[in-house]
Amino acid sequence: MRLHIIRLIGSQFVTSIFKGRALYPLAGIMLLLLLFASISGYNYYQQNTYRIHHQEEARESWEANPDKHPHRMAHFGTFAFRVKNPLSIFEFGLESYVGNAVFLEAHKQNMVNFSEASFSTGLLRFGELSMATILQLLLPLIIFFLGYTTIVSERENGTLKIFLTQGASWKEILLGKSLGLFRVAMLFTLPFLLGLLFMLIVAGDDSPDVWLRFGLVVSVYICFIIAVCMTSVLVSARSTSSRQALVKLLGLWLLMVVLMPKAAQAVGSYIYSAPNKIAFKSAIEKEVIKTGDSHDPFDPYFAALRDSVLEVHQVDSVTHLPFNYGGFIMGEGEKLSAKIYNKHHDQLLAQYRKQNQLTRYLAFLNPYLAIKNVSMALSASDFNAYVTFQQQAEAYRYEMAQKMNYLQMEFISSSKVSGSEGKVFVIDRKEWKAFPDFTYQQISLVESLKQEWLSLLSIVFWIGFTTLMLFSYSKKANAI
Repeated sequence: MRLHIIRLIGSQFVTSIFKGRALYPLAGIMLLLLLFASISGYNYYQQNTYRIHHQEEARESWEANPDKHPHRMAHFGTFAFRVKNPLSIFEFGLESYVGNAVFLEAHKQNMVNFSEASFSTGLLRFGELSMATILQLLLPLIIFFLGYTTIVSERENGTLKIFLTQGASWKEILLGKSLGLFRVAMLFTLPFLLGLLFMLIVAGDDSPDVWLRFGLVVSVYICFIIAVCMTSVLVSARSTSSRQALVKLLGLWLLMVVLMPKAAQAVGSYIYSAPNKIAFKSAIEKEVIKTGDSHDPFDPYFAALRDSVLEVHQVDSVTHLPFNYGGFIMGEGEKLSAKIYNKHHDQLLAQYRKQNQLTRYLAFLNPYLAIKNVSMALSASDFNAYVTFQQQAEAYRYEMAQKMNYLQMEFISSSKVSGSEGKVFVIDRKEWKAFPDFTYQQISLVESLKQEWLSLLSIVFWIGFTTLMLFSYSKKANAI
């Protein structure tokens, strides 16, 4: 196998593409789409400005509270806002369909609300035009359109025999055509990657994590394009006419980007069904009531707990305890309800992860599913990034509630058993300021890659598989 022959065949294909009329209209359309997607992506990312502003306002409101009972502060609560990763400029992922803010208060785990979809029309169901969407959906279609004639047209007009009689092997011809098609595909791809690079610089986030993610985005998309290019050449080589090759590739594109993703989602939801929001919250409330209600003084569980506390401290009344019993019982109730919530929430997440895992396995049959999963993970706009925010918000909510319960135990008189009214049983406002604000930590790159190792492996598989198929076909191909 001679590299200079491969490069020569690739250059000949690129020259023929530039001589044709199809390239320039397609390039113009892609540039217009790039411009629109770039502006949309940057404006989309600028929502971070509002979220950071509202997070600061929530903190100011928290600190502005006067001296009061800590249990009131626990119910006053605060907000947690999810900040976008800079790579979401490129790949929107699930950003528009999941919430971005949650109210944090004692004894209650609220849902993450205010998703973009909830404020949009039904047109959002048809998807959003991001740079990643264009590369995932439209670029393979363009590659198929430009590559369906790579081999079959040479066979139809007789030039394939000339290649072979002049000493070129089938392996060199197939790899040369793939190389030429890849060069043309990169002419469409490079503006998107350079546009992303420019916007990341403008965004101003120079953390190593962002640039590592950018480098991996470039790498995986190049691998995806290589696999699509070799698939196009292989289908062209195995077709008997240009029309047949075009129909095959169009059918393959429909299967890749429309039919299989929808089928995978439907099958996953059917096999691993998950409860809806009402059923999920109802199951939690039922178990909390069944286990023990800290607000009910006659609840058997907490009545037994009270008796054991009195026995340990050898007193006959909670007013004689060395700490405020109301704060203690609220802390125990918070611990119990949080444990029940986390159990049900983990079960729900397990069902969703099983649904997503089915898609990852199907990525070995469809490279589009692989690049979609990896692209969302690297852009921190996938399901796991959203779950990370949920977990951080819940951990902060629990810590805040328990801190207020501890302050009640420590500083409120033990004679104040219940209730938080009045101006006597209060603590200094400096305690609110001392409690740290919520700060969202982006999911780490290692965690993102760990969740999508199957999708990464499937991209490598597709490069190896298409290369193997080209080499295998080169041994039995004919020029007629």
